[in-house]
Amino acid sequence: METNSKACGVEKTLKIIGSKWTILILHQLCAGKKRFGELQRLLPGISPKTLSERLKQLEDQGIVSKKIFAEVPLHVEYSLTTKGLSLKDVIQKMGDWGEKSL
Repeated sequence: METNSKACGVEKTLKIIGSKWTILILHQLCAGKKRFGELQRLLPGISPKTLSERLKQLEDQGIVSKKIFAEVPLHVEYSLTTKGLSLKDVIQKMGDWGEKSL
């Protein structure tokens, strides 16, 4: 296994999804599009500021897509991009492992 930090895929992945709440946000989005308020209700304890920051980081990484609907009140939906969907199997395996091992 390569341990050089420049080549370590695990380290690169953790830089993107390793922040607190990020994997839980992705887990919720694996089930489909969600609005900001929905995500906040599904993730008790997350502050609006943290949720907003994590969604922005994921959007900047091309993992989450944000769609704004020009309505009153403003309607925004978040969903996984193709790149984000590629994490679905990893997230499912983490859930399976947690169910079986803990």
